[in-house]
Amino acid sequence: MNAKPASRVRVLIVDDSASVRQALTSVLSTDPEIEVIGTAADPFVAVRRIAEQVPDVITLDVEMPRMDGLTFLDRIMAQCPIPVVVCSTLAEAGSETALAALEKGAVEIIAKPKVGTRQFFEESCVRLCDVVKSAARVGRHHLRPSLPPNRVPPKLNADAMLPKPGSGAMVQTTDGIVAIGASTGGTEALRVVLQSLPSDSPGIVIVQHMPELFTARFAERLDSLCRVTVKEAADGDTVLRGQALIAPGNRHLMLRRSGARYYVEVRDGPLVTRHRPSIDVLFRSVARYAGRNALGIILTGMGDDGSRGLLEMREAGAATIAQDEASCVVFGMPQEAIKLGAAAKVLPLQQMAAAIGALRAG
Repeated sequence: MNAKPASRVRVLIVDDSASVRQALTSVLSTDPEIEVIGTAADPFVAVRRIAEQVPDVITLDVEMPRMDGLTFLDRIMAQCPIPVVVCSTLAEAGSETALAALEKGAVEIIAKPKVGTRQFFEESCVRLCDVVKSAARVGRHHLRPSLPPNRVPPKLNADAMLPKPGSGAMVQTTDGIVAIGASTGGTEALRVVLQSLPSDSPGIVIVQHMPELFTARFAERLDSLCRVTVKEAADGDTVLRGQALIAPGNRHLMLRRSGARYYVEVRDGPLVTRHRPSIDVLFRSVARYAGRNALGIILTGMGDDGSRGLLEMREAGAATIAQDEASCVVFGMPQEAIKLGAAAKVLPLQQMAAAIGALRAG
């Protein structure tokens, strides 16, 4: 076999469906930075493929014959840790198994439909390739420099959802608002932060890049672990002290204000910075309607979603924080925010709860 450039991400596809293996291979092969080095119909075949050539990333189905994906994931992480992207239909029936995969070490979840899989993969080409390359960075000890960007369609910014905030700062209110954005590695980072908060913490609004139908179960899981109440946001929900609202998958989340009451709007709309929900959209709305009453926090994740919105929050008088490199799974979004001058402070993950507590005390 001819040697390939070191920068190419080598991918092994593990799925019992021949059509899925073919479709994934076709889509991932369109990216010049990705090389599909093999496919496997089940984990036993995958083991043989790994013995021949170790991939940078594995895409893994959950429901397979002879050995299920979660068992295989357990064994891979125990014996030969390789970044794994779970590609599953389980989102349609509930996400308990998929969330378990995240807890067992999977980097990301791709929710594939039960029908129209090939069309879904083709329409999601950019996201699929980005997820695989993000996973490869995690495999390179999390903090390697980004791979050169692909030529992709221009990204829409938050202008697609709402106008830029005005220059005037909002009148100070009694209650502060905390806005948090996260992507790759964020499910665990959010658990660390929220689990450390007391029950009377300021109201929190969150965008975590996560597939549709996963966020409700993710919120339920966090709610069972935390003293604050955690729920998937619904349109019109009031932002309350002691409660965290998480944007539903595939819907934008925006803060609104009526008098002294803050509430959220959940809306459809275009992809913004290639995401829906977009952190930039949330942060812009917080800058517009909360101003200096807010604290913005950007956590681990690939790409630059949230960096411009965090800068708008800082310019509106809000306190702003980026997670530091050492505690990030992927130092992409925080790094971009720091480069823009959007983050007034750079803190390790373990200090985020104290920073939220300082807003509460103020």
